[in-house]
Amino acid sequence: MQDAGLSQEVNTVARRVSTRAVFFIAGFAMGVWAPLVPYAQQRLQLDAGSLGLLLLCLGTGSLITMLFSGKLTSRFGCRAMVIAGALMACLALPLLATTESLSLMVASLLLFGAGVGLTDVTVNIQGTLVEQQSEVPLMSGFHGLFSVGGIAGAAGGSLVLGAGMSPLLMVFSAVTLMLLTMILSLPHLLPFASHQQQQHSVFRLNLRLILMAGMCMLCFLAEGAMLDWSGIWLTEQRGLAIVHAGWGYAVFGGAMALMRLTGDRLVSRLGRKKILILSGVFAAAGYALAVLLPGIASSLGGFILVGIGAANVAPVITTLAGKEQVMPSNLSVAFVATVGYLGILMGPAVLGFIAHGYGLAMAFTCMSLSLLLVAAGALKLDYR
Repeated sequence: MQDAGLSQEVNTVARRVSTRAVFFIAGFAMGVWAPLVPYAQQRLQLDAGSLGLLLLCLGTGSLITMLFSGKLTSRFGCRAMVIAGALMACLALPLLATTESLSLMVASLLLFGAGVGLTDVTVNIQGTLVEQQSEVPLMSGFHGLFSVGGIAGAAGGSLVLGAGMSPLLMVFSAVTLMLLTMILSLPHLLPFASHQQQQHSVFRLNLRLILMAGMCMLCFLAEGAMLDWSGIWLTEQRGLAIVHAGWGYAVFGGAMALMRLTGDRLVSRLGRKKILILSGVFAAAGYALAVLLPGIASSLGGFILVGIGAANVAPVITTLAGKEQVMPSNLSVAFVATVGYLGILMGPAVLGFIAHGYGLAMAFTCMSLSLLLVAAGALKLDYR
């Protein structure tokens, strides 16, 4: 009996470690893309509006896989879907770093988006199941590893590009790290998607899930703006050298990672309602600071506030969605994640159109105002 208990404990720990690793991979892939955006804009000679339209391809590719991710994980399990998503992202990144063809860039972004979208939803389903099995709060920590991955990808990419490494060599190094991490994690990824999927897999919604999905979308919109527009803001509006463009996303990701790694304790102390309210207020204040005060330092400080505010919205909402009883957790988490990630993947394109017509400062101002809706929505959720 003791041996069986010890074996189960070791297996549980291994699943937690593997889940953290695949969250890292998901964030790392997105982080690697951040310092490549200004290079892509230069190679293709795009203005803000054209870049925004191009970035819409990334969101479109993600949406295609996200719409089916819940059902796909029900049929094939989390492990298979993580493999598929990560491989698609790894195949696309070298093309994103080098192509001078607009049509090939469109195809590469569609593939990259499809891989990122499938991976993001699947790791959230995996994380929800591991958290439920462990019976302790883990989701903020899992999302913290996503942020750590984003920092490593963005800051690491910026450092080696600044040191003279070519974008292609940087991407090949990143892809190698992603593949090695994934291979080591595979044995302990879950081959299923929900304990309930065989009993009732009907897709149903309630008002709580719809509200949570909307709040998650606004939070991820803030994150998507940091991913694709922080570098443009710092280089075009604040005069930072292009080789350091990734630092905007890096400081944002650093603040987010720190808050997520301590998020489980914060949730226990303050409660989920206060966390969500404060998150919306801090994120809104961060965008306002970047716009209202001149200089690189104030912009970086604002991005740090956005990271603090955006950090724990998604983990809290993912946990709440996984507890809903109207449908299996893989379907409820997939719904919230899919709607939410529309913000990170399609929102930057919308900001691009606003920036093209009214300037990037106006786009960031709209972002600040919309984040106040997260705080307002938190007042309407049921936390029982």
